[in-house]
Amino acid sequence: MKVQLIIKNLKVYNSYFKKFIQGDVVINHGKFIHIGKDYEERLTSKNIMDGNNRYMIPGLIDIHMHIESSMTIPSEFSRATIKHGVTTVVADPHEIANVFGIQGINEFIKSKEKLDIFYGIPSSVPSTSSILETTGGKITVNEVKELLDYDNILCLGEVMNFKDLIEDENSSINEIINICKDKKIPLEGHCPKIEGVDLSLYIYRGVNGDHTQQTVVSIEEKIRNGMFIEMQHKSMTAENIKFLVENNLYEHFSLVTDDVMADKLTKGHLNELVKEAVKLGMSIENAIYVSTYTPAKRMNLFDRGIIAPGKIADFILLEDIDNFNIYEVYKNGEVIFNKDKGLKEEYFTEKSKFDKKFYNSVKLKPITKDNLLVKAPKNYENKVTCRTMKVMKNTTFTEEGEVTLNIVDNSLEWQHSNCALIAVFERYGKNNNIAFGLVEGEIIKEGAVATTWAHDHHNLMVMGRNLQDMVLAANEVISCNGGYVVANNNKIMAKLELPIGGIVSHEPIEVIGEKLGKVREAMKELGYNHMNEIMSFSTLSLPVSPALKITDKGLIDVRNCSIIPLFKAHSKK
Repeated sequence: MKVQLIIKNLKVYNSYFKKFIQGDVVINHGKFIHIGKDYEERLTSKNIMDGNNRYMIPGLIDIHMHIESSMTIPSEFSRATIKHGVTTVVADPHEIANVFGIQGINEFIKSKEKLDIFYGIPSSVPSTSSILETTGGKITVNEVKELLDYDNILCLGEVMNFKDLIEDENSSINEIINICKDKKIPLEGHCPKIEGVDLSLYIYRGVNGDHTQQTVVSIEEKIRNGMFIEMQHKSMTAENIKFLVENNLYEHFSLVTDDVMADKLTKGHLNELVKEAVKLGMSIENAIYVSTYTPAKRMNLFDRGIIAPGKIADFILLEDIDNFNIYEVYKNGEVIFNKDKGLKEEYFTEKSKFDKKFYNSVKLKPITKDNLLVKAPKNYENKVTCRTMKVMKNTTFTEEGEVTLNIVDNSLEWQHSNCALIAVFERYGKNNNIAFGLVEGEIIKEGAVATTWAHDHHNLMVMGRNLQDMVLAANEVISCNGGYVVANNNKIMAKLELPIGGIVSHEPIEVIGEKLGKVREAMKELGYNHMNEIMSFSTLSLPVSPALKITDKGLIDVRNCSIIPLFKAHSKK
């Protein structure tokens, strides 16, 4: 029998024994046909190569991530990611859905890429409800029913609306979940700092996966109650990895990226988490297992993630197992990346095309300083105690604080405090909402930063230490039809244009990454002190991430899913 390809002399990773076995690999029609020896009389090929004793492992599989987090389109994401050994992803497109609804999802799904991109159905668009935030699009039961018929839909995306899920069995989110249960697809969750009976009720409704920030305590409780854990970078601590290793929990978790910024994507993707897991004490064999076999099984992708007869021939050849140095990446038995020759560009010529309407989603006129005056209620005199959002260094969670400020000419005098002003402008032309908050902690100490890449509603958000820079940064974002801008001393320090929906760009990932890197450095220069400045700022508007966040409707008490006032108390002294 003539076959597509034979690679001799390899150390082949076997998922069932979690170890490398010396042998040859035979591939035909894009699938593995034989692994081992003693095949020459029956299987031959014109295409025989020497593996030079390299390590062969399955292509990496990332089952929880968002393409929009890289601020790029599917074609550029595919081109950027596959060179890092990632051959399959399951993307949750809830960011583009928050801007354009099902039309946005369809724009992403219609792209045909070399990378296998499967999708989850965005379950929470908006992430909470129209009472708490304004979005450009919505995903209702009707859209879910339509999306369930798509071939490349694998799961229900992360369920964020915690309160409606556990307290109202007739809620829209529970109706969505019940429909998806009938299809027997995985139900992905988003349940940070949820424990005890609340967690039990969450799982009872059917959601049995979580990708949010974990501790040893949360991992133990969630797995004990039948939940699958998706470990993203911020959960990969020495304590967490030690617990997973010592308890042999490899069937119950996988490594995922969730969000990889464009400036980080040019350097690595899921491969970086594999290396980090090994550095923290996991064996390379087990790190490979939880980034190939376990995630494939979680998403019912039984045709991949394994080097065995009949499985799709997506694989990586590694030069150095200890440092995870990639020599080549193969998709369906064809080499598409070589460390010396780079990508086979002929596979990446087709760009995702977007309709013109996707470039005109920021419906805002230029703002003025008057738009940023925070008026105190008439019964407040002289001083007022306000709530603050306190940003901490190594988490996207916030804590609620308070500060007492003067009232001058009926407006809040915040400029001489330790707080920055934050404002969210509804940008879809629906209600012209403007909401204000105060932010303290590990943030900018001067200047301003503005963006429409504000999770998940993606309204215009601006934070600053003075009105002049806030106006400049916000208006520059508006003029770009969306983006990320940093300003100081009445000058633009750095900017990244994101004209497609205000959240992604069609430019090459290298260009996006370079611009985003300059935005990041500018934020650091202004004093922002965080492990991920971009995500820290952009999630200040995420009303499902504890504890106090802001939308165009106001300050959100995340735990109770309610709007609470900026002003707490006042004094007439």
